[in-house]
Amino acid sequence: MNREDFPGFVLNTMKNLNMVIILYLTMVTVHSLSGYIYENSAMSFLMQVKRMPMEPWKLPILSIGLYLCLLLLLSIRCRRKLSFLLKTVLELGIVFFISYVLNFSYTGMVLLIIADTIAHFSDMKQRMILVASICVVYILLDYDLLSAAYPIISIEACWAYYSKEMQSLLLGIRNILNSLNTIVFISYAIVMILAEIREKERVLGLNERLNTANQELREANEKLEEYARESEKTAETRERNRLAREIHDTLGHSLTGIITGIDACVMLVDVAPEATKEQLKAIAGVARQGIKDVRRSVKALRPDALESLNLKSALIQMMEETKRSTGVEIIYQIEPALKGFNKDEEDVIYRIVQESITNAIRHGKADQVTVFICRDFNMLNIHIQDNGVGCGNIKKGFGLHHMEERLEMLKGSLSYHGDHGFVIDAGIPIRWGTEEEDD
Repeated sequence: MNREDFPGFVLNTMKNLNMVIILYLTMVTVHSLSGYIYENSAMSFLMQVKRMPMEPWKLPILSIGLYLCLLLLLSIRCRRKLSFLLKTVLELGIVFFISYVLNFSYTGMVLLIIADTIAHFSDMKQRMILVASICVVYILLDYDLLSAAYPIISIEACWAYYSKEMQSLLLGIRNILNSLNTIVFISYAIVMILAEIREKERVLGLNERLNTANQELREANEKLEEYARESEKTAETRERNRLAREIHDTLGHSLTGIITGIDACVMLVDVAPEATKEQLKAIAGVARQGIKDVRRSVKALRPDALESLNLKSALIQMMEETKRSTGVEIIYQIEPALKGFNKDEEDVIYRIVQESITNAIRHGKADQVTVFICRDFNMLNIHIQDNGVGCGNIKKGFGLHHMEERLEMLKGSLSYHGDHGFVIDAGIPIRWGTEEEDD
């Protein structure tokens, strides 16, 4: 039996025990009254009790019928307090009439009403008041109190029909049953008190867990707010780095082309004015394109060439424009079709080639740059070499740092050296499948 089912079991035991007690008292009383009648000693009995008893056949009908009505009322569950109070009054009325039928020899049914109140009346304060009121009624139903104001036939007088020994035995059984009912009621009350204590402990435990969870939630919220602040700072730093990379790659590339082209114009202006004009037109185109790329970078857009062309065509266009504006010879060979890359990958490939050419012209003073792009199984290899001054002691600058950052996002690799000119090798993992080698 589960712990939760035990109070209900004890209450049902009380109900059955009260039924047994009422049947016992009723049957013994009916038998004794019938005995007076059959033995023609009814007159002496009436002279002794000075009151007409109830007809014997009515006793079991009334007592059992009223007790069944009491059980029916006890089974009704009332949600409203007023309904519960009305039900309790009706139950006490039925108990009064059962006790009257039994000549107030037994009033233990009141304990059933108290047990029902303890079990189903939720408000603690009002429940205690109601239980106290029922206990007052229980005390007032005492035979000795009532017999002082109203003539009542005692159970001993009814059972005087039996011999002294039998009468003592029957009264002893009644007392045992009455005590047993009291013991079961006390057991029920203890069980309910323990259940309430356990419930309070459970509620206290839940409150403690809730408080702990709330504390953990507050700490988590604080950490989340701190993380949000850190994320905001990281996002700001990432955006600043992005703008720095984009402006460096676009504006730096354009300015390098403009400076180199202007240097060439200075040398050509006296000897070849027409060529100088053409050179200046190319420089103007590079400047306009640079302004456009800077604006697009600020708006977090892709390079303008990649918006209108595929990656391979955009690279070729960028290198041809650089050749025209700077006069630097750029030799390029792009073996794969460069199809299947996503936008981020295309941006990285484009910027690496663009930055490498810019660095070769600006820092290496090169007049020839070689660009070779090929595929080796699942890697795209980019090899860029110039014939500039090179660098024996390489100090990583803005351009190389940004190249590494871009490649790191794609799980790629970057290596470089400046022994004879400057050489850059970049490797980018290919995530797409077999690609056509030609357009």
